[in-house]
Amino acid sequence: MLLAACSGQLPISPGEVWNSLLRGLGVDVPAAAVPTTDAALWSIRFPRIMMAVVIGAALAAAGTLMQAVFANPLAEPGVVGVSSGAALGAAASIVFGWAFLGEWTIAVAAFAAGLVTTLFVYLSSRSGGKTEVVTLVLTGIAVNAFAGAALALLMFLGDAGSREQIVFWQLGSLNGSRWQQFAVVAPLVVAGLVVAFLLARTLDLFSLGERGARHLGVNVEGVRIVVVVVVAVLVCAAVAFAGIIAFVGLVVPHLMRMIIGPVHRGLLAASVLGGAVLLLAADLVARTAVPMADLPIGLLTSLIGGPFFFWLLRRTRRRAGGWA
Repeated sequence: MLLAACSGQLPISPGEVWNSLLRGLGVDVPAAAVPTTDAALWSIRFPRIMMAVVIGAALAAAGTLMQAVFANPLAEPGVVGVSSGAALGAAASIVFGWAFLGEWTIAVAAFAAGLVTTLFVYLSSRSGGKTEVVTLVLTGIAVNAFAGAALALLMFLGDAGSREQIVFWQLGSLNGSRWQQFAVVAPLVVAGLVVAFLLARTLDLFSLGERGARHLGVNVEGVRIVVVVVVAVLVCAAVAFAGIIAFVGLVVPHLMRMIIGPVHRGLLAASVLGGAVLLLAADLVARTAVPMADLPIGLLTSLIGGPFFFWLLRRTRRRAGGWA
């Protein structure tokens, strides 16, 4: 966080960052040597840093929950259609020019569409009061395919400006993050993380399989419903303002499980920290790699995450001697 605050088009020393924090808290310290320092930090960098922290934590925690409830280290939040649904909601808002909530319209449309899509996938996969994991995954694949086709149709119907805005939203970016956005995202993420940590011990029992968990008194269906809702809230809150950011929810929990093991209380804590650090680093590269330009952060996470995850898969497969 300190490195991100110091780096950018306007270089700022660590001491000046600290003094700016104190000035913002009302402590009497010397004025900034450069008059624009406080404005750059408090209006641009600090809100962007805090958004990167909460969004990275939310995506990594959502990935950890999905991998736990599916008992599969390759599961990720997109399985239940939350990202594709959010993208469809944002695209519809852009193409049709919805403005019923002013500048918040796209974010609200993305959040609502992602949440509704997730609930639709879950309810559609239920049968006889139970939800089979395979059915849930296949339903998610079908809904993702439909959402992708609908998104392509909206891009076809929209004008050049709308298409550019949709593409940029899909690539993800923290550019333009503000304190008002952080004030909306942070409570949702904190609430989701609290529920996730409360479920940590129960999620450990899912590694025994559904039947084993039921024999130990776990309400498997109830826990799964809560987890799917929490994942939807975490991911929708993250993508509503930042767009689609790939691989954080897949790579971070997988890597942390390899480092510290499968116990979910520690795994969740490590994943939350790892997701925050990863997104901070990606955002730092996004705004400093090319002078006077801001690269899409989702593009960077995909470029780095894809080959890295392939390496993880190859490494795991060699150690395990094949897929179990």
